[in-house]
Amino acid sequence: MATVVERERKYSGDEGFQLPDLTGCGGVVTMSDATVSDLDAVYWDTDDLLLLRSGHALRRRTGGHDAGWHLKVGAVGGARVEHQFPAGASDDGPPAEMVALIRGASRGRTVAPAARVVNRRRERRLLDADGRVLAEVAEDDVRSEDLVDGAARTWHEIEIELVDGDEALLDALGERLRAAGAREVAVSKSHRAVAGRIERFDDREPDGPVGPVLTYARAQRDAIVGNHAAAYQGDEGAVHDMRVAARRLRATLRTFRGLWDRRESEAVRAELRWLGGELGRVRDTQVMAARLTEAVHELPDELVLGPVAARIGERFAADLAGTTVALRSALDSDRYAELLARLDRLVDGAPADVGRRWVDRRIRKAVRRADERLDRALTLEGTAGDAALHEARKKHKAARYAVEVREPSAGKPAARLVKRFKALQDLLGAHQDSVVTRETLRRQALQAYADGENTFTYGLLHGRQAEAAGHDRPAVLRARDRARRRKARRWLNP
Repeated sequence: MATVVERERKYSGDEGFQLPDLTGCGGVVTMSDATVSDLDAVYWDTDDLLLLRSGHALRRRTGGHDAGWHLKVGAVGGARVEHQFPAGASDDGPPAEMVALIRGASRGRTVAPAARVVNRRRERRLLDADGRVLAEVAEDDVRSEDLVDGAARTWHEIEIELVDGDEALLDALGERLRAAGAREVAVSKSHRAVAGRIERFDDREPDGPVGPVLTYARAQRDAIVGNHAAAYQGDEGAVHDMRVAARRLRATLRTFRGLWDRRESEAVRAELRWLGGELGRVRDTQVMAARLTEAVHELPDELVLGPVAARIGERFAADLAGTTVALRSALDSDRYAELLARLDRLVDGAPADVGRRWVDRRIRKAVRRADERLDRALTLEGTAGDAALHEARKKHKAARYAVEVREPSAGKPAARLVKRFKALQDLLGAHQDSVVTRETLRRQALQAYADGENTFTYGLLHGRQAEAAGHDRPAVLRARDRARRRKARRWLNP
């Protein structure tokens, strides 16, 4: 399976629209002659268009240079990730590899042909003075059919996709096209093909006092779904983002738990903890491997005694392989699909009718809990102190996420408090990383000793981690005081 990042913009032109000369835009000096191809794509989706509504497009296309199965993830107009897989001899359905990648968006449900899009494409390359291809511009005469309700549509579309160009080039090309009468289009061809059906689903932003809470919760649900495909393939950024979204959801369901049925919301929180744990094992292994590898490389050669780097590499390669397999198994499971379905029912359903003051009280309570937990932790030393600081960090994450709910409406004051909580949280996180790293080094040293290898370097690294941890407390105190300044919190107490 090939994976590429697609950066493109789409425009629509009325009948008779003529593509203008695009030379002079962002370094373009030459427009190639047009190459013509006929493309025929069948888009697959659930009966209620869950893929499309989740920002996914799954198709089997014939014609063109990249015929086969394509899965696009992301919103039109931004960077979209496209996963490509050979079509094979049969069009009975998407290959298993593709089904695994859409499991989050489909909630594990069956997909079937939803729309057919046929277009005659005239494509030109835009080149700079050195002959480098900056972008490709395609003119599409499109015919579509909704394979469920039979609705047919036709339109003319212009598509610009970057190759070696940048966003400034996209802006310049867009300005030239708009001057010629084109209009930017914010939806995909598959969306336009099923426009009549997708309008039946109410995906509007929620309003009222609880609107910000639901909007925030939905955004985290969408982040889990949007990162599913890349996380399944082991992408470090996607695993991290998916894990953070699960954490944010767990915290939101707890902070604002009076909005939902208590038993159901707690059950979903427990399942989010399970999912976060599966993601965490992969992510923690990735982070620790990078951390220890860098620490060894920073040492002078004469202080690295024995095959330390090799042993660390071997240990974490094996750990990462095992945790990645376990994560894929979790994402393939019915348990994961059911979690997403239950989550949909919570965040898309009707919550309890509460007022703005109730929401703000819950935010203040989350902040107060974080303050109290940190103050208690700072009175403790040793192992107990380490554990307490870790718990204080968790509470500050929950407080930060609660404040983020109000950030769109509260503006800069809330953004300032979020930033200060983040700084404090990062310091507490660095301390916890030191605790975990020291324990990992201790275990590595024990294994090295059992294998008859020199343990000096492990002890040296352990000592450096302990020394660094000793500098954390003054910095934590300063960050705590900044986060508690009246100016940063005045908006919390109207």
